[in-house]
Amino acid sequence: MNKDQVKGRVEETKGKIKEAAGVILDDKGMEIEGNIQKNVGKVRAGYGDLKQDIKDDD
Repeated sequence: MNKDQVKGRVEETKGKIKEAAGVILDDKGMEIEGNIQKNVGKVRAGYGDLKQDIKDDD
Protein backbone atom coordinates (compact mmCIF):
# COMPACT_ATOMS: atom_id res chain seq x y z
CA MET A 1 0.00 0.00 0.00
CA ASN A 2 1.21 3.46 -0.79
CA LYS A 3 0.53 6.64 1.17
CA ASP A 4 -2.25 7.81 -1.17
CA GLN A 5 -4.16 4.57 -0.60
CA VAL A 6 -3.80 4.84 3.18
CA LYS A 7 -4.63 8.54 3.41
CA GLY A 8 -7.55 8.10 1.05
CA ARG A 9 -9.07 5.30 3.07
CA VAL A 10 -8.56 7.23 6.33
CA GLU A 11 -10.24 10.28 4.81
CA GLU A 12 -13.08 8.12 3.51
CA THR A 13 -13.64 6.64 6.97
CA LYS A 14 -13.60 10.07 8.61
CA GLY A 15 -16.15 11.24 6.06
CA LYS A 16 -18.42 8.27 6.76
CA ILE A 17 -18.28 9.02 10.49
CA LYS A 18 -19.01 12.71 9.95
CA GLU A 19 -21.86 11.88 7.58
CA ALA A 20 -23.39 9.46 10.13
CA ALA A 21 -23.02 12.06 12.89
CA GLY A 22 -24.83 14.56 10.69
CA VAL A 23 -27.70 12.13 10.20
CA ILE A 24 -27.91 11.36 13.93
CA LEU A 25 -27.74 15.03 14.92
CA ASP A 26 -30.07 16.06 12.08
CA ASP A 27 -27.38 18.47 10.82
CA LYS A 28 -27.61 18.63 7.02
CA GLY A 29 -24.43 20.70 6.73
CA MET A 30 -22.36 18.14 8.60
CA GLU A 31 -23.97 15.33 6.63
CA ILE A 32 -23.09 16.97 3.31
CA GLU A 33 -19.58 17.82 4.48
CA GLY A 34 -19.05 14.18 5.51
CA ASN A 35 -20.35 12.95 2.17
CA ILE A 36 -17.93 15.22 0.31
CA GLN A 37 -15.03 14.16 2.56
CA LYS A 38 -15.93 10.50 2.00
CA ASN A 39 -15.95 10.94 -1.77
CA VAL A 40 -12.64 12.83 -1.77
CA GLY A 41 -11.16 9.94 0.19
CA LYS A 42 -12.49 7.45 -2.34
CA VAL A 43 -10.90 9.40 -5.18
CA ARG A 44 -7.54 9.62 -3.39
CA ALA A 45 -7.61 5.90 -2.57
CA GLY A 46 -8.48 5.15 -6.20
CA TYR A 47 -5.56 7.29 -7.33
CA GLY A 48 -3.31 5.35 -4.96
CA ASP A 49 -4.66 2.06 -6.31
CA LEU A 50 -3.90 3.22 -9.85
CA LYS A 51 -0.36 4.23 -8.88
CA GLN A 52 0.14 0.83 -7.26
CA ASP A 53 -1.15 -0.98 -10.37
CA ILE A 54 1.22 0.98 -12.60
CA LYS A 55 4.12 0.27 -10.25
CA ASP A 56 3.27 -3.45 -10.18
CA ASP A 57 3.21 -3.59 -13.99
CA ASP A 58 6.81 -2.33 -14.23
